[in-house]
Amino acid sequence: MIVSSLQKVTQTFGANTIFSDLTCEINHGDRIGLIGRNGEGKTTLLDLLARKTEPAVGTVTWKKGLTVGLLEQSPDVDLGRKVEALLYDVFSSINEVKKKMTNLEQSMSHETDPDKLTRMVEKYGIMQEKFQEDGGYEIDSRIRRIMSGLQLTDLAEKEWQQLSGGERTKVGLAKLLLTEPDLLLLDEPTNHLDLPAIEWLTDFIKQYTGTVMIVSHDRYFLDENVTSIFEMDQGELIRYSTNYTDYVKEWANQANPPNDGLHRRAKSMEKALARMEIMKRPILEQKKIDLDFQMDKRSGKDVFIMENVLKEFGGKELFSGVNMHVRFQERIAIVGENGSGKSTILKMALGMEKVDEGMIESGSNLSIGFLSQHMLELNGERSILDEFRDQVHVAEEEARGILAKFLFYGKTVFQKVKSLSGGEQMRLRLAQLVHQNHNLLILDEPTNHLDIESKEVLEEALMQFTGTIIAVSHDRYFLNQLFPITYWLADKKMTRYEGSYTFAREKRNN
Repeated sequence: MIVSSLQKVTQTFGANTIFSDLTCEINHGDRIGLIGRNGEGKTTLLDLLARKTEPAVGTVTWKKGLTVGLLEQSPDVDLGRKVEALLYDVFSSINEVKKKMTNLEQSMSHETDPDKLTRMVEKYGIMQEKFQEDGGYEIDSRIRRIMSGLQLTDLAEKEWQQLSGGERTKVGLAKLLLTEPDLLLLDEPTNHLDLPAIEWLTDFIKQYTGTVMIVSHDRYFLDENVTSIFEMDQGELIRYSTNYTDYVKEWANQANPPNDGLHRRAKSMEKALARMEIMKRPILEQKKIDLDFQMDKRSGKDVFIMENVLKEFGGKELFSGVNMHVRFQERIAIVGENGSGKSTILKMALGMEKVDEGMIESGSNLSIGFLSQHMLELNGERSILDEFRDQVHVAEEEARGILAKFLFYGKTVFQKVKSLSGGEQMRLRLAQLVHQNHNLLILDEPTNHLDIESKEVLEEALMQFTGTIIAVSHDRYFLNQLFPITYWLADKKMTRYEGSYTFAREKRNN
């Protein structure tokens, strides 16, 4: 059964055409992953399906009575409301029935006229039946389940204005999941979630009875949750009846020789030529960042050793008895819940954090490149060019040539760093690291803010790197691609697994 469809839809923003002549159908129970480069119009398409905007040309239709819910990154909320109250607001109509039932209960307890009491009891019975049919008795348990799964329990009494941007997004996601719309539209739902919360959300979606469309840069999440891929590419929408990994394999199998990157470029050029014939205007080839990590000199065989390390903050133990041994050229991943101490271990490796008990030893001839998830090592007041040259000592002309490979062209190099988006700041930081020739890379959430194509470029570059890598990440696809050794931090202890993230998770669940 078709729940929504687009017929020859064109959408514009000012004088720019975002996409044109899109036609597609969404069927009941579909699990769709919507992918494409940044700027292709994925969020624009979700807004159309959510009835937030109207198409410039064409029609969008919905099944009669269809309810649609869209995850908004910045929901509009009364600042003084507490988190728990905001979640109960989802059930305002049911709670209104509950209030009337409570008032009627009080009236019945004082009523002495048998006839009036009989009428009250009949009215109460009707209200109680409706309350039960609408799930009134399950409201408390549903809210507790979602607050626990998304790790919102500690925020219950916080007011909206006290929440961080990430916490607000999580509350918005909780509200949306509680409404249970027929068509659930999720725009980057795993942002600000750690691994346990992401896995809980995966279980929730698998049990969901409605239709789901997901925009996400989390490829593992797409693999676990979608059965078809909608690819937005140069204004076109192409459907593949598969998950993300099989979609990538499909591309690779079409190439001859089997070269995924080559085939993508060939197909992109083919589409561009076809559209040039139709539209009589050129379409520039999409640019990719150019990553090639080099290493000046190797480090010693032992890169980093921790023995029986204990760390406390404010008198509370963060972890204890932690052991870790990193050797030259190893790929080490550290995973665990938010707040478990992963970033603290990275800071210890960098010499930025002391141990309270135990021993830490760094190897010889180390040259360390550090990438923090918040890009705190960048100076926001400098221009892109000055910030790059502060870390990479080359002439201005050479610096501008390098920056162009990272998609910073012409006058944009004179923009201040603080004006850049998260993805642009990540590209600038990667440009610095690539040209510093380190032999140890310490990466804290390196795929944050990157689109799928940029993640793939980063992965390819790291695979070619001949030094050592230690990384903290929630990106399970990235972890499985690159890291054959996993350290899992949980319950104040750290366990080493000789295998990928998925291997380690299976071991822990058995």
